[in-house]
Amino acid sequence: MGTKMTPFHLTVTALVLFLFSTTILVTNSLNIALNDDVLGLMVFKADIQDPYNKLSTWNEEDDSPCNWIGVTCDPYSNRVTELHLPGFSLSGHISKGLLRLQYLHTLSLSRNNFTGLITNPILTQLIKNSQFIDLSENGFSGSIPDPIFVQCGSLRSINLANNKLTGQIPDSIASCLTLQNIDFSSNQLSGGLPKNIWSLTSLRSIDLSNNFLDGEIPHEKIETLFDLRVFNLSSNNFSGELPDKIGECLLLKVVDFSNNYLVGTLPESLQKLSLCNVVNLRGNYFSGEIPEWFRSLKSLEMLDLSVNNFTGLVPNALGDLESLKSLNLSLNQFTGELPDSLGKCVNLSVVDFSWNMLTGDVPGWVFGLRLKGVSLSGNRFTGNVEFGETAAGFESLEMLDLSSNLFSGVIPSSIGNFSRLVVLNMSRNSLVGSVPSSLGGLKAASVIDLSHNSLNGSIPNEIGGAGLLEELRLENNFLIGSIPDQIQNLSLSRNNITGVIPVDIAKLTELEYVDLSFNHLSGSLPKELSNLTNLVTFNVSHNELEGELPLGGFFNTIPLSSVSDNPSLCGSIVNESCPGGHPKPIVLNPNPSHSEHGSTSLNMSHKRIILSISAIIAIGAAVFIALGVIVVTILNLHVRNSINRSAAVALTFSGGDDFSHTRSPSSDYGKLVMFTGDAEFVSGTHALLNKDCELGRGGFGVVYWTALRNGRSVAIKKLHVPSMSKCQEDFDREVKKLGTIRHANLVLLEGYYWTPSLQLLINEYVSSGSLYKHLHEGNDENTLSWRERFEIILGTARGLAHLHQMKVIHYNMKSTNVLIDCSGEAKVGDFGLAALLPSLDRHVLSGKIQSALGYMAPEFACQTVKITEKCDIYGFGILVLEVVTGKKPVEYMEDDVVILCDMVRGALDNGRADECIDRKLKGDFPIEECVSVIKLGLVCASQVPSNRPDMEEVVKILEMIQCPCEGQEEIE
Repeated sequence: MGTKMTPFHLTVTALVLFLFSTTILVTNSLNIALNDDVLGLMVFKADIQDPYNKLSTWNEEDDSPCNWIGVTCDPYSNRVTELHLPGFSLSGHISKGLLRLQYLHTLSLSRNNFTGLITNPILTQLIKNSQFIDLSENGFSGSIPDPIFVQCGSLRSINLANNKLTGQIPDSIASCLTLQNIDFSSNQLSGGLPKNIWSLTSLRSIDLSNNFLDGEIPHEKIETLFDLRVFNLSSNNFSGELPDKIGECLLLKVVDFSNNYLVGTLPESLQKLSLCNVVNLRGNYFSGEIPEWFRSLKSLEMLDLSVNNFTGLVPNALGDLESLKSLNLSLNQFTGELPDSLGKCVNLSVVDFSWNMLTGDVPGWVFGLRLKGVSLSGNRFTGNVEFGETAAGFESLEMLDLSSNLFSGVIPSSIGNFSRLVVLNMSRNSLVGSVPSSLGGLKAASVIDLSHNSLNGSIPNEIGGAGLLEELRLENNFLIGSIPDQIQNLSLSRNNITGVIPVDIAKLTELEYVDLSFNHLSGSLPKELSNLTNLVTFNVSHNELEGELPLGGFFNTIPLSSVSDNPSLCGSIVNESCPGGHPKPIVLNPNPSHSEHGSTSLNMSHKRIILSISAIIAIGAAVFIALGVIVVTILNLHVRNSINRSAAVALTFSGGDDFSHTRSPSSDYGKLVMFTGDAEFVSGTHALLNKDCELGRGGFGVVYWTALRNGRSVAIKKLHVPSMSKCQEDFDREVKKLGTIRHANLVLLEGYYWTPSLQLLINEYVSSGSLYKHLHEGNDENTLSWRERFEIILGTARGLAHLHQMKVIHYNMKSTNVLIDCSGEAKVGDFGLAALLPSLDRHVLSGKIQSALGYMAPEFACQTVKITEKCDIYGFGILVLEVVTGKKPVEYMEDDVVILCDMVRGALDNGRADECIDRKLKGDFPIEECVSVIKLGLVCASQVPSNRPDMEEVVKILEMIQCPCEGQEEIE
C-alpha cells in the first residue's frame, strides 16, 4: 500500500535534491580551480631547470598541489596562496604558469639561478597581484622599468637584493602605498632616490645598500615615516647632509648611512630615537662635536662614528648609554682625555679610539670592565701602562692595541694575567726595561708586538710558555743575547742580538717571515734553511755572518738587500766566490790504467777553465753595473729637471716616507685616482711604502698598510715595475674596470696611482689576514670550525661567481688571495691583475704566479688553449680541498711529493673520503656534508675544463649542500 506524499514531504524532497545538485556543482567548480593550480605549477616547472629534482613531488596526476614541496594552500579553499622555493638550484626564466595561481599572495624564489630582464611582463603582473615577492640572490639583470610599479595592488614587501640590476630605481615605486619592506641591496643601481619616496608612509624597512646611488637624501616628508624601523643606505655615493627631521621616525632601530660622502653635523632630531639599537655613520665627512644629547639614545647598542672629521672631546654623555656594547670613534680628530663616565657602560665589549689626538693616561675602566677588544693606537697617551692586579679584563680581553703613543716606563709583569689575549700590540712607544718573562703566561696569544721601543736585556726563554705564539715582533729595541728556539715568525731587527742563528729554526716548517737585520749575529747560515718551503722574507742584512749562503728553495732568488753588509758571506747572490767552493769536476775515466798525474792534469785544466769563465762573468757584471750607474745617474738628472719644471707634483716620497697628493698633478710625474673620493695619505712613520708596514709579498708585488688622512685604512699594492703596462691609457682602462666591481665577498679597489716607473693599487684593508694563515698557521685550539670553513668556501664561491659575471678572470686563485674580515666573511683579492699585463705571453704570466703551485689548471701549460674562467674554477676546486683537509696543495715529504688532488681522489675511489677531513676539526660536524664538499672540489678540479661547473652552479650546489632538501642527488 503506497504512502501518500504531502506538500510538506514534496517540499523537503525538492530541497534535498536542490542541495545535492548544488553540492555537485560547487565540487566540480572547486575541482576545476584546483586543477587550474596544478596546471599552472606544472607549466612553471616545465619552463625551468631542476638539476637536483627538488620538485619531484610535483605530479600532474594529482588533484591538488597542496602537498607538494614548497606549496602552501588556504585550509578552507585549498587554493595555492604561497610558493616558497629558496635555494632549490632552479634556473631559467619565470614562467607564465604562475599567473594561473589566482590566489597567490607570497612568492619566494630567492637563492636560485633565475635570469632574464626584470622587465618581464609576468613579473609586472605578479607585482600587481601579490603581497610578498622575494627574488633575491638570483641572476636578474637590466634596469627596472618605471611602469612595473604603476599597478602594485596590495604589495607589501619586495626583495630584489643580490642580483645584477642596473639603472635607476623607478619613481613609480612611490605609488605602492602599501609597501612595508624594500630591499634592493647589492646590485649596481645608480642615480638618485625616487621622487616622493617618503610618501610610502607604511614603510618599516628600506635597504638600498651596496649600490652606486648618489645625490642628496630627500628631506621632504621624511618625518611621515612613522613605522620605519630599518634605514640602510650604506656603501653608496650619497652626498649632502642627513635630513634634519630623520629623528621624527620614532620607531627607528637601525640607522646605517656608512661609507658615503655625507657632510655636516648630526641633526638634533636624532636624540628622539630612544628605541634605536644601531647608529652607523662610518666613512663619511661628518664634522663638529658629538653632542651631549646622545645620552637620550638609551637603547643604543652599537655606535660607529669612525672615519669622519669629528672634533672636540669624547663627551661624558656617552657614559649614560648603559646598553652600549660596541663603540668605535677611530680615525677622527678627538682631543683631550677619555671620560671616566664610560666606566658605567657595563655592557661594553669593544672600544676603538685609535688614530685620534687623545691625551692623558689610560683610564682605569679600560681594564676594569670585561672588554674583549681595546684599540687606543695612534694617539698621544702618556704615562706608565698599568693593568692592576685584579683587573676584570684579565678574564675577558682578547685584543689590546696601545701602539703608536707616548707611553713610557716598563711593561708590568701582570701582563701575563691576560689569559685570553690573542693580540698584544704595544709597539712604537717609549717603553723601557726588559721583556717580561710573564709573557709566557699568555697561553692564547698568537701575536705579540713590542717593536720600536727602548727595551733592553735578553729575550726570556719563558716566552716559550706562550705555546700558540705565531709572531713575536721585537725589532728596533736594544735587546741582547741569543734567539730562543720557540719563536715561529722572527722579527728582531735593529737590536743587539748576538750569537749564531740556531739550526733548530729549520724545523719550523711553516716559517714565512724572518727579519734579523741590523744585529750582531755571527757564524754561518744553517744549510738546512733551504728546506723552509714557505719562506716569503728572510732578511739578515747588516750582521757579521760568514760562509756560504744556503742553496735551493727561497735562497735561489733571495734579494741582495736581504744579505748585504755581511762582509764574510759568499755565494753567487753576493757575487763573492767561496774559498774552495768550486767542486772538482767529475772525470769519467774509461781507462783505469791512466796515471794519477794524468788525472791531476785534467782536473787542473778544468779548474783553469772554470776560473776563466768566472773571471769573464765577473768582468761582464762589473761593466754592466758601471753602465747601470751611468744610466741611473742620467735618469735621476732628467727626473730632477722634470720635477723642477712641474708646478704641482702628484705624489711626494720624502725621507720620512710621506705620501700626499694634490688635485692638479703633473701628468709627467704621476696620476692619483681615487674611486672612493678625494683622499690624502697620513704622513710619518706609518706612511706609504714603509717597510715596517709591509703586509705581504706576492707574484705581482708588495702590499703595505697605511691610512688615508680622512681616516680610511687601506692596503697599497706596489706592482712589480718590469712586469706592468707602460701605457697609461691601457692601465687606466683596466684598473677603472676593476674599480667598478663591488661585492661583499670581493676586496674593494679604492684607487690607483700611475707613473711609467711606479704603479700602485689602493685596496680595501681586510684586517684578519689570509685564509692560508687561518688554515696553516693556527693551532688545534683556534682552528676554524666546519661551519666557518663552509661559509668561507661559500663566500669565496660567491665572490668568484660575481667576477665571472663581470667578465673578469682572476688568474691566481689560492688561499693567500682569500682574506678573512673581522666577522669571518671571505673576501677574494688580487683579482684581474693579469689584465694589466697585455704584452706578456703565458710563459711570463705563469712565472708571475708560480707561487700558486698546485692551483694552476693543466691547460695553463698549453700555449694553444685559451685561458678562461675554467682555470679559476680549477684553482677554486683545489682551494676547497685545502679548506676541508687542512693540507696544502703540494706537500714535500722526506721521500715523496704529495699532490693533494690526487691523494683525495684516490681516497674517494677507495671509499675512504672521510679520512681526508682535517683532523683538527673537533666536536660534532656533518661528515656527509664534508664528503659532499670534497666531491664538489674534485669536480671543479677536473682535468677536462668542460667537466668543471660554472661558478654560479657551484654556488647553488653549495647552498643545496648547506640546506639539504627532499630529492637531493649525490654529486658525481
